[in-house]
Order: sequence, then C-alpha cells, then structure tokens
Amino acid sequence: MSFINFSPQEIDNKDMHQFLVGAVSPRPIALVSSVDGDGVPNLAPYSFFNALSSNPPMLAFSSNLKTGENKEKDTLQNIKQTKNCVVNVVNYEIVRQMTLCSVAYKHGVSEFKKSGLSPLRSDLVDSFRVKESPVQFECTVHSIIALGNEAGASNLIICNILKMHVLKSILTDNLRRIDPNKLDAMGRLGRSNYVRVKGNNIIEMYQSIKPNCIGFDGLPVSIQKSMFLSGHQIAEMASVETLPSKEMVEEIYKGLKERDKNLEGCHLMAIDALNTKDKVDALKFALIPEYYL
Repeated sequence: MSFINFSPQEIDNKDMHQFLVGAVSPRPIALVSSVDGDGVPNLAPYSFFNALSSNPPMLAFSSNLKTGENKEKDTLQNIKQTKNCVVNVVNYEIVRQMTLCSVAYKHGVSEFKKSGLSPLRSDLVDSFRVKESPVQFECTVHSIIALGNEAGASNLIICNILKMHVLKSILTDNLRRIDPNKLDAMGRLGRSNYVRVKGNNIIEMYQSIKPNCIGFDGLPVSIQKSMFLSGHQIAEMASVETLPSKEMVEEIYKGLKERDKNLEGCHLMAIDALNTKDKVDALKFALIPEYYL
C-alpha cells in the first residue's frame, strides 16, 4: 500500500482542515441555538460535535474562530454571555434549511427567519429550541476550552444536558429507544458532502463485550490468511464463542458436491452463509478444508 505522509506544519491550514474533515467522517451535526445578553437569538450548525458522557449527561461541540478575521462566532459570544444553549439534532427533513443557518449574516439577522425554522420556547434555558428538529437538548455550559488563538482554532464548548425533547414518532414501539430509520439523521463529510443515515446505510452489528469470543487468533491459519475472505468476514466468524468441532462440521461436509470440496468453494459458501447472517454455519464451511482436505 502507498501512502502520502505529512505533518500539519508541512501543509496549508486550509488543506489540513479538508484532510481532517474528510477523514473524520461522518460527523453528527449540532444545530445550536443561543441568545445574546439582550435575548437576540442565533442559530448555527456545527459538525465538530458529539456526546461525551451519559452519567452525567454531557455533550460538546467546537466553534472555530472565523478564518481571515480571527474573530469569535456569534454562538461562542452568546454562550459566554448567557451560559446556555440548545443543541438540535439535524435529520434529512431539515438538512437543507440547516445549511441556510451557516451563512455569515450580519449580527442581529435571524437565522430562524432566513431558514424558515421555527423557534420554540425552552423549559429551562433562555435559548430557543428548533420546533422541526426531532431531538432537542436544553443545555447549560460546563466549560469552554480555547484550543488556540489563530483563525481556524477551536473553542471546545462542553455542555451539561438539563432536558431532552424527543419526538415520539421516531421512537420504537415501547417508547424507550430511538429508531435510527425513523430518526433519519444526517452526517457531515468533507467539503459539501453529507450522508443520510437510513435504510441500507444502517448496519446492525452486535458484539458482546464479554471476553468470550475466539478472536482472529482462535481461527486456523487457513481462514486467517484466506484469499477469498475479507477481514470483515473473518471478523464475523471470529466473534463466535467456540470453534465448531469436526463432528459439527461433518454433516455439512457430507452434503457437499465434489466440485465444492476445495478451499475456494468452501470459503465462498462461508460468504453465502454470512450473507444470511449465519456466522456459525459460515465457520463450519470455512473449517471444512482444515478438518477434511
């Protein structure tokens, strides 16, 4: 494999930014509502954003200093004054409206009006919620950490979650979990690219955190070094708790046609089994060359 290699000091800041956001993706988008000391609202999107803790419940996003101006954005100025904000989740339904909030309007211009999004009074903070957002977090500011003082440098804003508002229609039937297909969240990639988290983009991949899977090193070398299985496919089989015995594999082996009794044929049948989400049967097929050939 061939790589290009560089340290951040060796390339232009703009290029470094694009390499960073292109590689660290997709990123969730926080549509942050804030108010200044006079109660004037502001609404701006941030994709340097994530949850930090569930107990206590906390999240964080970072606000860069404006490129070329070395100036704080309105969100940061407002939060320093009022110590509160609302973080609204961006889904597909409002993503285009969200982009209108990223325009550098003059101070005092309402992004709510420009985007067509609706301000909704919060219960515990002064900042407004976005009515159309499926999930809204009312927050107070825990701390602000300046990561630099030049244009493009970030201020990390760490928030305490005081209250969540979750649209009922995006929940599972028991109202205790969020259904990712119903949420229809948007993620930010590099440049002007986004990803929609829905349908085939959602992959369920359960893995027990208990130390009881056999792992790569518990598989025979013929599987670990297979020319036909990908690392992803081998890892699926490596997630089982025990290696099937020769006796367990025998029934499958007896049912094989002679033309399939070879490494390639067995490993391709293992892939077919994985496609039907049967990793134990997949491992049985993959073990046939080890046990019988």
